Amino acid sequence: MHPYEDPERLASYADVLAGELPGDWTSTYHPSDDKDDLAELTDRLWDLDLVAAALAEQPLRQAAVLSRPDGAQLAVLDRPGENEGFLIAAVAPRDLPDEAYRGVREPGGSTLADDPFLGAEQVAADLLARYEMALAQVRHNAAADVQPSTPDRVMLTWQPDGSLAAAPVGTIARDVLATHGFVPDQQTGIYRLSGNDTTVQARAVRAMGLRLNTHGIALAIPHPSGRITPTANPPAAPAPATPRPSATKTR
Repeated sequence: MHPYEDPERLASYADVLAGELPGDWTSTYHPSDDKDDLAELTDRLWDLDLVAAALAEQPLRQAAVLSRPDGAQLAVLDRPGENEGFLIAAVAPRDLPDEAYRGVREPGGSTLADDPFLGAEQVAADLLARYEMALAQVRHNAAADVQPSTPDRVMLTWQPDGSLAAAPVGTIARDVLATHGFVPDQQTGIYRLSGNDTTVQARAVRAMGLRLNTHGIALAIPHPSGRITPTANPPAAPAPATPRPSATKTR
């Protein structure tokens, strides 16, 4: 095994790096056996320059993912052909629609010194600032794409991945959404309900409609072409859908 493929070296480096970065970061090591996790990580690396070139030379064999409670993630990778140093890249959030990335400049990646303390200084001074800016932009874009609710109506918006999103107004609406499986994004305030199981999703929406109605709050769901909207009971008149052009995420 080459020194730069030593799992203990990479994992130990990432652990120290996580502890030295500003904020609350934790490190998770993914060995070569974590094929599915490594494949997903490869797809989510937010870089088409330095790191993309490295992966074209050598597919991802191991990695460490640094995570922050707000969902921010960075990936520490081997540097192909080098005995010293590593690569680090921003990781794109998995729960935002492709349209949110349109026009946002990639934060990219960079090389890291073999000393994790020096590496942390490099990341804090350069990559982390670019990543924070890109994250803020895509989250703003995602929030702007969600139709606004009012105090007496909750508007659900279909997302490209099949999930539903809402920007609730008032404590009652927020509590009802959370009770029925909607998960809030701490940065944007948008609540999202997964579309992985459409039966569960439909039941949640119907139950939520009933609960909101007891508080005098209506539930509205635009009806995109080709999708059967879960029926809220009692239903509100659906607003017409506005076709949106498809977009390809740039990372």
